[in-house]
Amino acid sequence: MKVAGREYEIRMMQNLIDNKNAEFLAVYGRRRIGKTYLIRQVFKDFIAFECSGLHEKEMSQQLENFWMTITETFNYKEEKPPLPQTWLQAFRLLKTTIDKMKSKQKKVIFLDEIAWFETPKSGFLAALDNFWNQYCSKRDDIVLVICGSAASWIIDKVINNRGGLHNRVTSHIQLMPFTLHETKEYLKLLHVKLTEKDISNLYMAVGGVPFYLKDIKPGQSVAQILDNLFFEKQALLKNEFSNLYASLFKNSDLHVKIIKALATKNKGLTRNQLLKETKLLTGGGFSKLLQELTACGFIKIIYPIDKNKEDVLYRLVDEYSIFYLKFIANNKTNSSWMQITNTQTYKIWSGFSFENLCFKHIYQIKKALGIQGIISNEYSWFWKGNEQEKGTQIDFIVDRSDNCLNILELKFYDGLFECTSDYATQLKQKIAIFKEKTKIKKNIFITLLTSNGAQKNEHYLSVVTNEIPLGVLFV
Repeated sequence: MKVAGREYEIRMMQNLIDNKNAEFLAVYGRRRIGKTYLIRQVFKDFIAFECSGLHEKEMSQQLENFWMTITETFNYKEEKPPLPQTWLQAFRLLKTTIDKMKSKQKKVIFLDEIAWFETPKSGFLAALDNFWNQYCSKRDDIVLVICGSAASWIIDKVINNRGGLHNRVTSHIQLMPFTLHETKEYLKLLHVKLTEKDISNLYMAVGGVPFYLKDIKPGQSVAQILDNLFFEKQALLKNEFSNLYASLFKNSDLHVKIIKALATKNKGLTRNQLLKETKLLTGGGFSKLLQELTACGFIKIIYPIDKNKEDVLYRLVDEYSIFYLKFIANNKTNSSWMQITNTQTYKIWSGFSFENLCFKHIYQIKKALGIQGIISNEYSWFWKGNEQEKGTQIDFIVDRSDNCLNILELKFYDGLFECTSDYATQLKQKIAIFKEKTKIKKNIFITLLTSNGAQKNEHYLSVVTNEIPLGVLFV
């Protein structure tokens, strides 16, 4: 099996084959994340039937596609069954065909791009409900697998279904982008050898999406890779943005409005600020948009340490979207990545992108600090300031239940980070204001995480409690 990472998901899926009862698995995740590939790899010896919905096709075409797949899969030659006119008839044909199979091993029925099967007034969901409840669930040799990029559809229509499919899904997997560790393993499969810093730089631009990484060639630098992906005439990811959100959400233009608004504010926006920027109306519809973008991993909710709901920040953390909107969408001057790396925009982008990288690998950071077994939460803190005192902000706080608190300082540098006198003074002032305004009495540790280490000079020793290297993110 040629799969990088995905160890938890593979174990879960293999357990479904070993279980002695019927199973209903829902797999969902963003476009290009490797859902179909993973299912085919893990279940390759057990797939009895596989059919994929057709994008934006009417019911008659969906039914014909389903019927043709059955007749081809099960090798109907001369006496083909009649073309079904309803989804109940289509699933009845599938039942009849499966009943003829003599093998007693588990049979995986795989319906890909499930949302595309459902067309207006088609009755597809009711027929799926009937197929599971009246047929699959009564057998011990069926694993029904549904899959799709329309994550919100699967969550609303199947996992949280209030009708016949309510609580019927026995397992579900939200397939997320690779971690840094999984990205490194995937690049190894491609025989691509890059340093951990270069892999981090690449990840900051495209994230851990397998499809975005699959065409990387051995011997290429990060600059060459990004030129190939974004800046050449037929670059793979030049037009991906327009398809990405449309494939996941209905009325995706509203989701894109939120994404574009968040892309203008690296540290994030509150709900009220987002409403003002997007000019969208408050209410349940807006809340659902935020929930869907969060569930799919595009945005991250960052809570304030005082737990004031009005100060909750929504931060764009999808690497591809940030990179595209920052460097590609309105790019009229830069034709290569090397040109961009010499700009101030690049320096600002790399700083915030490194923060996002660390936010996504908080478990690895806690493990490196030896606090993975201690209850803790991540927060941000912001004080607006007044006429007498300057405002200040702390982006990454790990608040622990053992009377300690880590403030993370994250530095993505090409060389050694130098802690200057000014930097040390500013950090001490920031901590003093934080203590005064929050009244927190916990031990405060300044933790430095750098891409290339830091000089251990007197200023460093006066403020930094501990330092962890970039490599901890790859564990």
